[in-house]
Amino acid sequence: MREIHFSSTLLSSSNRNPFHLKKRDTTTATIAEMGNRSSEEKVRKNEGEKPRKRVVNFFGDEDDDDKKERVDGFKKILRNEDERKGPFIPRTDLEKMKTSVCDNYSTNSTTFKLVKQPNEQILNRVSDNRNKDGIVNTFDWGSKFISDKSATTFTKKYQPPVPNDTEWRSLKETAKKLKQEREKLPIWSAQASLIEKLESSQVIIILGETGSGKSTQIPQFLLKASFAQKGVIGITQPRRVAAITLAKRVSQEQATKLGDKVGYSIRFDDKTCFKTRIKYLTDGMLLRELIVSNDLKGYNSIILDEAHERTLLTDLLLGFLKNLMKRRKEFRVVVMSATIQGERYSKFFDEAEVCFVEGRQFPVDVYHSVSPEKDYCDALLRTVFQIHVNMPPGDILVFLTGQDEIENLEGLIVEYGQQLSDDCIKILPLPLFASLSQSKQMQVFQPAPANTRKVILSTNIAETSVTVPGVTYVIDTGLVKIKSYSEKSGLETLTVQGISKSSAKQRTGRAGREGPGRCFRLYTESAFDKMEEATRPEILRCDLGMAVLMLKARGEKNIMEFEFMDMPSRESLIRAHELLFALGALDQAGEITTLGKEMSVLPLAPALSRTLLAAREANCVSQVIDIVACLSSEAIFVTPQGKRDEVGEIRARVMSSTGDHLTLLNVVRQYLELGSKGERRVWCERNFISGRGMKTDVRKQLQEYCQRFGIDSGAADDSEKILRCFLSGFSSNTALLQADGSYKTVQGQIIHIHPGSTMFGKKVEAIVFSESVYTTRAYVRNVSGIQAQWLQQVIGHYLRQS
Repeated sequence: MREIHFSSTLLSSSNRNPFHLKKRDTTTATIAEMGNRSSEEKVRKNEGEKPRKRVVNFFGDEDDDDKKERVDGFKKILRNEDERKGPFIPRTDLEKMKTSVCDNYSTNSTTFKLVKQPNEQILNRVSDNRNKDGIVNTFDWGSKFISDKSATTFTKKYQPPVPNDTEWRSLKETAKKLKQEREKLPIWSAQASLIEKLESSQVIIILGETGSGKSTQIPQFLLKASFAQKGVIGITQPRRVAAITLAKRVSQEQATKLGDKVGYSIRFDDKTCFKTRIKYLTDGMLLRELIVSNDLKGYNSIILDEAHERTLLTDLLLGFLKNLMKRRKEFRVVVMSATIQGERYSKFFDEAEVCFVEGRQFPVDVYHSVSPEKDYCDALLRTVFQIHVNMPPGDILVFLTGQDEIENLEGLIVEYGQQLSDDCIKILPLPLFASLSQSKQMQVFQPAPANTRKVILSTNIAETSVTVPGVTYVIDTGLVKIKSYSEKSGLETLTVQGISKSSAKQRTGRAGREGPGRCFRLYTESAFDKMEEATRPEILRCDLGMAVLMLKARGEKNIMEFEFMDMPSRESLIRAHELLFALGALDQAGEITTLGKEMSVLPLAPALSRTLLAAREANCVSQVIDIVACLSSEAIFVTPQGKRDEVGEIRARVMSSTGDHLTLLNVVRQYLELGSKGERRVWCERNFISGRGMKTDVRKQLQEYCQRFGIDSGAADDSEKILRCFLSGFSSNTALLQADGSYKTVQGQIIHIHPGSTMFGKKVEAIVFSESVYTTRAYVRNVSGIQAQWLQQVIGHYLRQS
């Protein structure tokens, strides 16, 4: 098979049309000329000739010193030994890059190879596999903290606006236009068959390719078939952004205002009313409704979407719903997955029928890096601008590992984009990650302004569930940030790991949702071949504290008898019981306590819910909420390249001698003291604070939550009280100073304070921390110094048990 080599040479300054395709007589072509190959390939395909592999050369020659500096810098970043966050590009190379982006950008170091992959089409076939509404309480609601016995959500009930005649006509006209699009979806022709099967079976498994329309249409099929007359049709989603966007789309298709017949419920935000028949909600929200209403009497059907992601909450729901079907014979369950794992789901649900639905996927050309990319952030940045300057219109979706990386790349794209020639279209980077505010997340779904290309910088949040319109190009780093838990050390750490083949294929598919696309993988074809087939289920690699707490709140006596799709290890379950005992959520017999019941209905992780309840008793809820809101953001402090010393001096103004938690409180106070948005924006820029991180919705949502349940915000401004609250919540995350300057946790794990912490380099007798990461060794972040005697006073029961 002949290979064609492509250089990364951009258009010359004399030929500024960004989409001009300049033909050459040589065997080397620019990336811009890749567009010319499509018609040629179509001819070859029609003639039966196999497509040729391609090697695309993107990046340029560089001096050995520059290369060594970049590689060494990235090695430090990957090991977390350097305080710089995100992509580090040496200043010498930075100047070259600015010139090359604006002028010739003649670089030739990294190569890509096109790999033609056959579409894995799922055939449209059916497998041969074969009361009175109320709340059933599983515990006493006598606590002053929980006062609303009828609550199944945790915010004020939404009152949808009543549309006037003009709005009604507009809604109906929109729905009429969308009806034409709906009828073209692959799932549309299977409507009658699916409803027939669900009427005769309690549960069916639907395997549908990306783009089949299952997430939006199946709830409407059930609504049309009168399933909603007996209760709400609930559709779960692993992510909030998916629940919101799907609810908005389906409300348009149903010619109704969002929150009326179609609504959504996510943490701290409920847009449903008594008329809601189709309800999109996150897995966590449905689990908390299960705790309040043991049999989900308000629901007729539950559709478990994106089951292939195998999150901890999804696996819990699978077990709960299986048990619920035994008690409610009229209850219906639909499990939907985008991958071919139907046999496993069928077996779990006692040989339930599996239905296959063909997807609507356009062809995507896949390019692999020929050699490994040690400095993938640099390679990624160059690839973005190669595509932007040379390729035809279409937005770019980039998969990254976290907020730090996203925000650093966003800044660099803005900086370089401003130096492009006037006749080149504009470039607009947009972030997308879980802790981003809802309004910011929604921006990525809006069309790009005229003469502008969007570059969506996303975590794996865009891998499934949601479709970002306009995407033609995908750049895949092949990495993801994953939580993993060690029963031995008792630490849950965030580590950057390689993705699975399943995830890689999902990412590639994002480029082919609306038309033919291209996916550039910053890893080799051999690396892809060595990937695991699927991501390991979260329940087998995470802290099970929340899972056990929910099971106990549901009345499960013996957790080992609960029907898990994949049974977690005995050691991890024992460890979860120990942690909940430390928090006071379970007693020595393993039974849930009154405090544990309160914690179970809070939409927070057990450590944070225990911290908030401790703050209620200490009369410092407001202060703790401010800190918790900051902890929910991946990054509050930013450190631009070349300004390390300046950042240190400015940060000292808000730094608390006790550590990170009270430093965050100082930052929030100064931020909130400013009156206008403009003042806050300038203050953030001057103090190297992430304005996006400060705008998190969590603070406002937690405050509204506390008001709903009559929790006094408190006014106690006592540092010791605040730190004792966090000690109550993070009792297992405590450590004592060792002779060599390291710290040893209660479980005997040696840890080190991360260089990014205000406590780095300090020696205090004991610490409490909120997060741990593992690179070359175990680091802890969000650290505060405490007195060793507090340990015995606050968590003495846990220490004696340990």
